[in-house]
Amino acid sequence: MSPNDKAGDTSGTEYGGGAATPGDSGPRTPTGTHPPAPHPPTPHRDATAPGAPDTPDAPAVTTDVPARLDRLPWSRWHWMVVIGLGTVWILDGLEVTVVGNIAGRLSEEGSGLPISSAQVTGVAAALYVAGACLGALFFGRLTDLFGRKKLFLITLAVYLAATALTAVSFSSWWFFLFRFLTGFGIGGEYAAINSAIDELIPSAYRGRVDLVINGSFWLGAIGGSLLSIVMLDTSVFPVNVGWRLTFALGVVLGLVILLVRRHVPESPRWLFIHGRGDEADRLVTSIEKQITEEKTKQGGKGKKHTPLPEPAGEITIHPRKSIGFLEIGRTVFSRYRRRAVLGLALFIGQAFLYNAITFGFGAILTSFFDVSTSRTGYYFAVMAAGNFLGPLLLGKLFDTVGRRIMISGTYLLSGVLLFATAWLFSAGHLTATTLTACWCVVLFFASAGASSAYLTVSEIFPMETRAMAIAFFYAVGTAAGGISGPLVFAELTESGVAADTALAFCIGAALMCLAGLTAAFLAVRAERRSLESIAAPLSTTPTT
Repeated sequence: MSPNDKAGDTSGTEYGGGAATPGDSGPRTPTGTHPPAPHPPTPHRDATAPGAPDTPDAPAVTTDVPARLDRLPWSRWHWMVVIGLGTVWILDGLEVTVVGNIAGRLSEEGSGLPISSAQVTGVAAALYVAGACLGALFFGRLTDLFGRKKLFLITLAVYLAATALTAVSFSSWWFFLFRFLTGFGIGGEYAAINSAIDELIPSAYRGRVDLVINGSFWLGAIGGSLLSIVMLDTSVFPVNVGWRLTFALGVVLGLVILLVRRHVPESPRWLFIHGRGDEADRLVTSIEKQITEEKTKQGGKGKKHTPLPEPAGEITIHPRKSIGFLEIGRTVFSRYRRRAVLGLALFIGQAFLYNAITFGFGAILTSFFDVSTSRTGYYFAVMAAGNFLGPLLLGKLFDTVGRRIMISGTYLLSGVLLFATAWLFSAGHLTATTLTACWCVVLFFASAGASSAYLTVSEIFPMETRAMAIAFFYAVGTAAGGISGPLVFAELTESGVAADTALAFCIGAALMCLAGLTAAFLAVRAERRSLESIAAPLSTTPTT
């Protein structure tokens, strides 16, 4: 164990052993290569050992499924997983941005919907947030019980149906109801998708893939900003048609994603934990075959393809059908309480920073720099580009430089830069263009940090609690953002007083820095490590 690793982690080998001591970093995964020898699937054999979970649902079994998944090279199969599961965040970003931009159009006479702009940005937005929080918790529990695939198909179907029905809104109550249900579906997506991605992507790539997928929300935001300009142009579409088409377009794109998603398999990790080890073996064997054939074709005729490396180890578990809420709570908040503190700090910090900037960005530009409301969408598109580029360009470093350095670094740097922006703004040194440039730089780092919050909570808790842990911390972060915006930042950013707006920036910056300091001490060194070594499954049989 290196000097930087804390004592107390009893995980032993990479894939076996008991749970790590709460909050500690544990031993690093060996980075050396394994002998390039072919390896047949390990038969699921019964195993007995003391210390097994109470009342197991099935005899203990030993499997190398996690190690076989983690040793796979990047392939077209992994791209299919990323496209099928990850691209829905683009839709989320597109829709959330469009709704904000169409608020004014919906309130106009002839829009076909008796609603005010304040109701769209207030009541409807609050219902969307409430739906997302409740949906994450509801579907998060079902994802752990019934599997990743069933739920990531169901949640996408809920999201698409609610979006389609929003497009045909004829009354404010209908619009409110289906904004709530749209949020309900997208909240469930966060739990089902993040858990599935982490369990299917090899450990060497998990960090960068997770960051880019979560950061792709902002790619949708760019599209939403630009799409609104066209769809809301009454010279192109009638006032009561354009806003409906924006929702309909989201449904069409979602159906394309659904066609790809149906080919994404169930998580083999979830299968063997729930007593379906033979099915998990067959699934991983099929994936290995696809990837081997792909690499052989890429090598060309006459060239010998290097066999897959030997799996790093095995894990012995007692399959269980379900884990109760009491055990989930005890695991997350007692056994892993330092990690729970880390998750809360990361989600709340990023929620406040983002609200400090984005909640009143339009009012800031119009009040202080006389930017026309019809042009604020262009500024937002530039800000969104900075948000997307952060995870895209920095993501690899979370797998190479390491989680602790990169998470704490991005949080602290974005907080310090926002403090600097607040000073420049209050001193009158910025224009609309230079303020937007400052926001872009701040959000370049903040977006990578915020995306790493989702990565963190999806990998530092045991598998049986993964989706529920993601759901809980997502709900906390979303609620903090949805509540803090109206209560803390609305009056500050819309008062027209530079000192008030600068104070809003400073509040967001301070909480982001506090989260960064928390990460510097508590972040888990999870880079290139198997999920099972970061937090052993609750059903793991301890080694003797």
